[in-house]
Amino acid sequence: MTTHTEAEIASQPDCWRRAVGAVPADALPQPGERVAVVGCGTSWFIAQAYAVLRERAGHGETDAFAASEAPSGRSYDRVLALTRSGTTTEVLELLRSAGTRTTAITADPDTPVMTLADRVVVLDFADEASVVQTRFATTQLALLRAHLGEDLTAAIADAERALAEPLAPELTAAEQFTFLGRGWSYGLALEAGLKMREACRAWTEAYPAMEYRHGPISIAGPGRITWMLGDAPGGLREEVEATGGTFLAGGLDPMAELVRVQRVAVARALAQGLDPDRPLHLTRSVILPAPETR
Repeated sequence: MTTHTEAEIASQPDCWRRAVGAVPADALPQPGERVAVVGCGTSWFIAQAYAVLRERAGHGETDAFAASEAPSGRSYDRVLALTRSGTTTEVLELLRSAGTRTTAITADPDTPVMTLADRVVVLDFADEASVVQTRFATTQLALLRAHLGEDLTAAIADAERALAEPLAPELTAAEQFTFLGRGWSYGLALEAGLKMREACRAWTEAYPAMEYRHGPISIAGPGRITWMLGDAPGGLREEVEATGGTFLAGGLDPMAELVRVQRVAVARALAQGLDPDRPLHLTRSVILPAPETR
């Protein structure tokens, strides 16, 4: 029987098409605004990717923070909160005290974020039954990329390819994974590592690609995979392969490469008898008690 997570992963190309066709005119950050993007867990990593993309596109200074670590006293024109559930405590607390224009992207229109943010973009078609985020994370990034003026036609085609191609046996058998990214894809490398930890309890790490030589390559070796999301620095493949490790760089759009990682996470979970829909020790949203009881 297909799990919720498998079905949600498979639906991503269609979700991206729908998001690209429904970019809101004025709810998202506008060119020239100084923006803080916040989230928790997966949403924090998507925030990091978007922050790099927005600055690269020339739309303005953009910082990304875990919602619990956003600095106070720093001036922004807008806070953009990414929250699938619309109920995460740290995000809601930040919106209450933001002191500037706020926008939220969420999957659930029946949650507190709807009244706490000034503007809300609802991607309910990308909501998920699984605890593990897959399609909502990538769909909100597809929306944000389209808002920056990107054409996602090739990325969508790459995602379809990532879904259609069989997974190599070494991906389900590997002992360890290190995910690498450059620029905006570093946020996706962090998300790839998290997805593998959540779904199948894998030993994963993630680094900016140029930092990998500065220590982390010491764990490369037989049965271990170094997986590049995006273009790899010259010579890195050869250095990893010299250790006996496997170096992967699929050449797909990094967001589509993340889809392939999601598939591996589910395959490994099922092979171990784990339920990828309900990872150990996790819930859909972290809802903390009131501050006086924490």
